[in-house]
Amino acid sequence: MNEILNIDYQKHTLQNGLEVVLYKDNSLPIVSVNIWYKVGSANEMEGKTGFAHLFEHMMFQGSKHVPKEKHFRYIEEAGGNLNGSTSIDKTNYYETVPSNSLELALWLESDRMGFLLDALTQEKLENQKDVVMNERRQHYDNQPYGLAWELIFSNLFPKNHPYHWPTIGWMEDIKKFELDDVKNFFRTYYSPNNASLVIGGDIEYDATLELVKKYFEEISSGNSIPKIQVPQTGLEENKKIIHHDNVQLSKIYLAWETAKLYDNDDASLDVLADILTGSKNGRLFKSLVFEKQIAQDIASFQYSGNLTGMFIITATAKPGVKLDEIKSEILKELKHIENKGITASELERSKNAITSSFIYSLQNLNSLVDQINNYNTNLGEPNSFIFDLGRMTSLNIGEINDMIEKYFNKPFVELQIVPKEAEVETE
Repeated sequence: MNEILNIDYQKHTLQNGLEVVLYKDNSLPIVSVNIWYKVGSANEMEGKTGFAHLFEHMMFQGSKHVPKEKHFRYIEEAGGNLNGSTSIDKTNYYETVPSNSLELALWLESDRMGFLLDALTQEKLENQKDVVMNERRQHYDNQPYGLAWELIFSNLFPKNHPYHWPTIGWMEDIKKFELDDVKNFFRTYYSPNNASLVIGGDIEYDATLELVKKYFEEISSGNSIPKIQVPQTGLEENKKIIHHDNVQLSKIYLAWETAKLYDNDDASLDVLADILTGSKNGRLFKSLVFEKQIAQDIASFQYSGNLTGMFIITATAKPGVKLDEIKSEILKELKHIENKGITASELERSKNAITSSFIYSLQNLNSLVDQINNYNTNLGEPNSFIFDLGRMTSLNIGEINDMIEKYFNKPFVELQIVPKEAEVETE
C-alpha cells in the first residue's frame, strides 16, 4: 500500500515566495493546475465579512490581459474545466486541461494573481455584489435548512472569533462592499508569498518549472500576512436555538468545539464519526434509524479548521417524533461509549472503510492534486499521504474512547430547525 501512497514530486520556491509543487503522471494526456491562497473568511473581521468569497467571483471577471468572462471561455474552448471554492481558511482555484494547454492555464492564473486590480472596476464590483446577494438569498436565506451552519458557527464561537461569521458573509456587509476595501483585501492576501501552486499530471518537470517561472516569477511578493487574532473560546453552558423554517421535517444539530486540523485528536474524532454513522452498522445509525425508527437519517463528522474544530451530529426526525427524544438517544449512546467503550470489530471495520475511501478518492487527478496542495499548505510536506492515513489506521480503542470524555462532556450547541407552523418544543 505504501507504494500507492508514496508519490514522486518536486518542490520549488520562487524568489517572490510562491511555493510550486510538481507531480508527474503521464498515464493520461491531462494536467491539473491547482492554486491555494492562504486566505478565507477567518481573515476578515466583524462588520467586513464576505471578502474572500467575493473574490471567488471577482477572479473570473477579467484581469489586465484577460477580458471579462474570457477565463471560462478560454479553458472550455481548450477542452478543459475549472472552478473555485472558498472556506474559512483558504481559497482555491483550479483548471483541468489537456496537457498541451498547460501554458494557457498558467498564463490565466498568473494574470489574475499579478494584474487583477488593473481591471477591477466599480461596475464589476456592483455587478458581483448583486450576484453574491442573490446567491445568499437562494442558497442560505430561502433554502430549507440553509441557515443551519451559520447558526451553529455564530453560536459556538463568540462574536470576535474568526469562525463566527459565514463564509459568504452577512447580507448587511455584502451590501456595503467598497471598492477601496476590496482592493486592499486583494493586495494583502492574493500575493505569491501567500499561495501554493500544484501542477500534476502529464508534465515534464524541467519544462513545467520554466513555464511557471515565465509567468509567475516577475509578480511582486506582498507584505507580510497579518496574523489572525484568536480569542479564547469555550461555552460556559449549553446553548439551544430553535429556528422556524420552510421545511417539512424537523432536524436537530448538536455541535461541540473540538480539535483543529492535524491536531493529535482530529484523526481520532474522524474515526469516531465513522463508528457512529459511517455505515448502516454505525452505532447511531443502527439505533435511531433501524431499531428505534425515530430518525429518517443521521450523520456525524469532525470539521477541522486551522484554528479549531467542531464535531457535529445531525439527524432528521421521522414525522411525529420529538427532536428532544432524538437528542436524548444520541447523548445516551455517547455516554454508553464513554462507559463501555467501542469494540475491536467496530474499530477494525472503520479503519478498513476509511482506508478504502482514502485510496479511492486519490484515483481522480483533481482530488489527488488538491490533496497534495492541502498537505503542502498545512503540513509543509506534499507527500503526506502515508502519514495522514496512518494517523487513523494506527489508533487503538483507548484513544477513541478518550474522545468522549475529553470533548463530549463539555457544553455544546443544540440547533433545532422545525416547520414554521410547529410549536416550540420544551425541555
